[in-house]
Amino acid sequence: MATINDNYLKLKAGYLFPEIARRVNAFAEANPDANIIRLGIGDVTEPLPEACRTAMIKAVEDMGDRAQFKGYGPEQGYAWLREKIAAQDFQARGCPIDASEIFISDGSKCDSGNILDIFGDNNTIAVTDPVYPVYVDTNVMAGHTGDANEKGEYEGFVYLPISADNNFTAQIPTQKVDLIYLCFPNNPTGATATKAHLKAWVEYAKAHGSIIFFDAAYEAFITDPDLPHSIYEIEGARDCAIEFRSFSKNAGFTGTRCALTVVPKTLTAKAKDGSDVALWQLWNRRQSTKFNGVSYIVQRGAEAVYSEAGRAQITALVNFYMENAQIIRQQLTAAGLKVYGGTNAPYVWVQTPNGLSSWEFFDKLLHSTNVVGTPGSGFGAAGEGYFRISAFNSREKVEEAMKRVTEKFKV
Repeated sequence: MATINDNYLKLKAGYLFPEIARRVNAFAEANPDANIIRLGIGDVTEPLPEACRTAMIKAVEDMGDRAQFKGYGPEQGYAWLREKIAAQDFQARGCPIDASEIFISDGSKCDSGNILDIFGDNNTIAVTDPVYPVYVDTNVMAGHTGDANEKGEYEGFVYLPISADNNFTAQIPTQKVDLIYLCFPNNPTGATATKAHLKAWVEYAKAHGSIIFFDAAYEAFITDPDLPHSIYEIEGARDCAIEFRSFSKNAGFTGTRCALTVVPKTLTAKAKDGSDVALWQLWNRRQSTKFNGVSYIVQRGAEAVYSEAGRAQITALVNFYMENAQIIRQQLTAAGLKVYGGTNAPYVWVQTPNGLSSWEFFDKLLHSTNVVGTPGSGFGAAGEGYFRISAFNSREKVEEAMKRVTEKFKV
C-alpha cells in the first residue's frame, strides 16, 4: 500500500490564511448582508501598472506571430529581464550581483520553500518569532523538525523572539545555527533592519559557516534613505546569503506571479565529505529539473517595471499603499491603541486591546465591525496579543474600516 509523508501530520490544524478564510466565509454565509472589509492577507487591490499591461499585451501579440512566438524559455529567466534587475535593483545600490546570479520564478513564497531542496536534513534552523509561516511549515514538511509543543513551537528550530523590547529585530543567537531566516521589512511586524544590524548577522554567518535566507519582498516600501534594501549592500553578504524578492507587492503581481531569487556564485556549503559545493550550481540544477520558467508574457510585464514609465507608476502604487498604512497608524494611535510598523512597510502591527487574545480580537473585530485582519498568534507564540493589519486595499475601504474599528475599540 502507498504511504504518505508523515511529516505533514505534524503540521498544525491549518495554514494561517486558509483558516482565516474559513472563518470569514462561515461568517459571510451566516450574514449575507454584511459589508466585509478585508485587511488580512497581503493581497493587492489596485490594477497592474499601465506600463506592465501594455508590455504584456504586446507580448500576447508576439505569441500570435510565428516570427516572435516563444515556446519554452530559459528556466532561469530571460536574460533581458535578469540584466535589468541586476543593473537597477542591485548594481545601482552598490551590490555586486551579476545577472547570471538571478533566477526568475513564479513567487518568492514558492522559492523560500523550494530552496530547502538543495540543503541537507541535519541543519540547525533559526527563525524569528513571530515569523512568516511558510518558513516554518515548509521545514516541517521536509522533515527538518520534530513535533510541535503546546505553544505551537516545533522541536528542532531555534526560535528568536522579536518584540517591542528589541524593536522587533532578532538578536544574534548565542549558539551556532546553520540556516537563518530573516525578513526585512518584516512580515508581520513591519519592522526594518539597519545596516549595522544586518552587518552583525553577516559577520555571525561568516564566522559560523551559516547561510542567511533574506526575504526582501517588501523592500520597495522602504522610505528611509539610510535603510538597506538588500542584504548585499553589506560587505561579505555574497558569501553567506540568498535573497528572495517579488513583483507581487510593488507592481501588483499577486495574481500574475513573478519573483526572483539571488544565489551568488561565490556562495558555498558543505557536502558530506567536507568539500565545498557552490549553491548556485545546485539551485540551477534544481530549477532546470523541476521548473519550466515563468511565461514570456509575464516576464515582459516584469521587464516594464524598469522602464521610465514603469518606475514612475510603481512609485505611485507604493506611495498609495503607504498612505493607507499612514491612515491606519494615525487612526489606531488616536484611538489609544499601541501601534508598530507601517512606516517603511505596508503592515501595521497592533497590540490587542483589553487583554484580548489574537483570535478573540479577530473574531470580535469580524463580528462587531465586519473588518478582517490577521491574528498575531498565527505567526508564532510571540505574536500572541498582537494583530496584523494590511494596507493593501482601496482608500475608501481603508478609511471606512478605520472608522468602524476606532469607534468600537477606542481605548
